[in-house]
Parts: sequence; structure tokens; C-alpha cells
Amino acid sequence: MPGRSRSHRSRHGRELRSSVAGPALPYLSSRETRFEDIAADAADYVQALWPDELGDVVFRWADMPPAALADRVDEVPEWSVDPHARTVTVFRLPLQRLPRVHMEDAWHRQIAIEGAVFRAAAELVGRDPWEVAPDRWRQH
Repeated sequence: MPGRSRSHRSRHGRELRSSVAGPALPYLSSRETRFEDIAADAADYVQALWPDELGDVVFRWADMPPAALADRVDEVPEWSVDPHARTVTVFRLPLQRLPRVHMEDAWHRQIAIEGAVFRAAAELVGRDPWEVAPDRWRQH
């Protein structure tokens, strides 16, 4: 017996109703999630380039540095490195609210976040930041 073709109407002759959950909407994007996406991509990039030196490093994000860390320097730190625990913590608010960029646009904010991740990774392994991510911003 051949299968019955599906009708585009309900059994009562009405059009099909919409989904219970409503239309498919794009995911909400906040400054926090954009920061985390950029920082995670930068951490993945640098770990892929240096698997022996950075493969076991844990990259974390926090809103602000702890008060004890911020009190030790003249300016608010953008990251913290713990060589014994092999962790890098990148602080979101100093990078988003106090960026040292010459233009305030999405590209320069991304570079500020990626740069902090690369400089922190370089500090952890004792290398120059340009050595850690040599081709990241080059135009091809």
C-alpha cells in the first residue's frame, strides 16, 4: 500500500499553525558573549600554534581583576598569569571600557582583546607577543 501524501492543512481544513516556540530567532549577542567568543578564538589560535608550550594552559575570563592585583599597579591590569597553575585570566571590563585603541570600532576592539590574550600567553612562556602570534593580523 503506497504511503499517503501529507496535506498542508490540518484535519479541520485550516492552515498549519506556527511552532509552539515561535519563530526561530537569532541568538542574543551581548558585549560579554562577544568578548568571550573573541578571547576563546584567540586562545584556541595561540594554543594551536604552540601546542607544546601552551597546550595545557587554561584560559579563563573574569569581569575585573581582584582588588589585590589591581592595587599593585598604576593602571587596571588586562590579564593575570599564574605560571604554577598554568592559567591565564583575561579581564573583560578593562578591555571593553578602557581600551587603548586609536579608533573605537569592532575591529579595533577585537584586536585589543586578541592582543591581551597573545601578550598574556607570551608572558607565560617567556616569548615576545609578536613571536607567539606572528601572522594573526597580516593582510594576505
